[in-house]
Amino acid sequence: MKRTIFIIVIAIGSFFYAGCEDPMMYVDRTPPSAPTGVIVDNGDNMAIVSWNYNRESDVAGYNVYSSSSYNGKYYLIGSTSGTYFNDYGIQNGTKYYYAITAYDYDNNESELSYEDAYSAPRPEGFNQAIFDYHLYPSLSGYSFATESVVADTSALSDFYFDVTGGVYYLDVFNDSDIKDMGRTSSIYDIASAPASGWSTTKDAVAIVGHTYVIWTVDNHFAKVRISSLTSQRVVFDWAYQTIAGEVTLKIAISRQAREPITQSAVMHKRIAVQ
Repeated sequence: MKRTIFIIVIAIGSFFYAGCEDPMMYVDRTPPSAPTGVIVDNGDNMAIVSWNYNRESDVAGYNVYSSSSYNGKYYLIGSTSGTYFNDYGIQNGTKYYYAITAYDYDNNESELSYEDAYSAPRPEGFNQAIFDYHLYPSLSGYSFATESVVADTSALSDFYFDVTGGVYYLDVFNDSDIKDMGRTSSIYDIASAPASGWSTTKDAVAIVGHTYVIWTVDNHFAKVRISSLTSQRVVFDWAYQTIAGEVTLKIAISRQAREPITQSAVMHKRIAVQ
């Protein structure tokens, strides 16, 4: 639009001084479109929010907003010229909803993004060891809630290590579940708990490099990745979702993948506070 006006002015041989009071000065009042593709990576007391670049050529940057609910007020927590934002120091066990706006060089700001993008930050740990319950029963179990090694018979134990007949196992209890998610490159590769496929024997063969999801007796989800094994111990990395029933262990699923966005939901979300 600016280029078109400039060409017309030259063609008619006239000159306009673009002063502050000049009525012919072009003023851009069109905001960019709302950003899309917002996803959130859960971490330990942190979240990484990312989104797609806007296609408008005059986009100068993005504002990042957070709320305690999808339809609540969204408060400005930061700005960036890129397409990701690290939100540090948030509390494990609490949901944080995120929305992004784009703004241009004339300070026009878009609507909030539409995705139901939230973080559920959770604790994690690395290089934890537990031992074969036949040899060291008091050191054979692990409690995610207390982040501690316990006996396999402890009421706090979520799983334990078992070497039987030369085969290594991770065992859970009757009211718990476990599933081998296969080989992964790191603990972060598994985004969420599965909906099915749990072991019917309440155990899984322990394999180095595999990640396992555990559904605890009190309805929490955790993941464990084995980094080393011996005939006496297993060493693993872990992450534990402290929100009961929350399946996200890494990436939040967008609203687009779960349900249509209704107009009423979009309108309720149009509350951004700077």
